[in-house]
Amino acid sequence: MEIREATTDDLEAIRSVARASLSASYGHAVSEEGIAELVDRWYDPSEVTADLSSGRTVCPVAVESGEIVGFAESYVIDRDERVGEIDWLHVHPDHRGSGFGGRLLAYVEDRLRERDVDRIEGRVLATNESGTRFYEDEGYDRTDESEITVERETFDELVYTKRIAEDSEAETSRVYTDDSGDSVHVDLSESERGARGPFYLAYADPDHGERYGYVCGNCESLDVVVDTMDRLECNACGNRSKPTRWDAAYL
Repeated sequence: MEIREATTDDLEAIRSVARASLSASYGHAVSEEGIAELVDRWYDPSEVTADLSSGRTVCPVAVESGEIVGFAESYVIDRDERVGEIDWLHVHPDHRGSGFGGRLLAYVEDRLRERDVDRIEGRVLATNESGTRFYEDEGYDRTDESEITVERETFDELVYTKRIAEDSEAETSRVYTDDSGDSVHVDLSESERGARGPFYLAYADPDHGERYGYVCGNCESLDVVVDTMDRLECNACGNRSKPTRWDAAYL
């Protein structure tokens, strides 16, 4: 067994493992068409190439006898704390139970520690009982729960967290001034992932009751627009939001 960083040459193998793994874990909840759309959109060659060249991405593959049998995707996100987000950890169904998942997770955790994250988060649908047990067995605590919609059906998604840094007082908000001289209050705990940095939710009042828009975490510009597909783009630096996890499976 070998664990190494993924390359663009691994794209088709990664797509194949993702399809098989998603079908095995979520085929009871998501149609094959939905899974195929997710794989096609999320593993678009240009997206994968950009991710693999990013210093914020950790994407290892597990290789057995020259064949890729698993992979993981994780990203460093600066929110109220520096967070390592694990989007996916896939092992082909034919190779589950052989330790590949644990080895991939250990590799991801080591690389994220090198990037000085404060905590690591993994997400899994509550219906994926093997996935929830995996994180619990690996020492993660269940810390949050939310609802997501996939193919017009609502599912509970669980968040599992492992703390890396000692508890400290993290910065949770920041105040900017817009071109009119008005104060804009940014919530650093609420963000959308962008290709170059996160987009933080911004409010017109300190109590975060009136939405203002977004601030770009890459260049700190308030000139962020939302298109008809709810995609974000910074007019100052070109940072764009990108699909995460089940975003691509909304049908």
